[in-house]
Amino acid sequence: MVLFIRYVLFALLVIACICAGLYSSRSRRAKDARERGLYGAVTNIFMGIMLVMLALIFMFIFSGSTVAVIIEAVFLVLGAFNIFAGIRNRSYYSRMKSNNM
Repeated sequence: MVLFIRYVLFALLVIACICAGLYSSRSRRAKDARERGLYGAVTNIFMGIMLVMLALIFMFIFSGSTVAVIIEAVFLVLGAFNIFAGIRNRSYYSRMKSNNM
């Protein structure tokens, strides 16, 4: 069962990496500032998901050493911050885009 969970987490990590890369390139190529912000916000969400997945994978791979627990906690906090900041920015830019168009 733990092996299945590892594979699922790894698959989610790979999907989040691919989506973050795609939205990052879309963000850099967008001409409109609102679209650039919207794509950047989605990139932040996927980067946060990546960090959370990495922390969960580390929890299943490494035993409870102090250094591993500290790194896992840092990844979880950074990932959660990226997810919430991305959601906040996405709602801001989507409201801005719907109001001005």
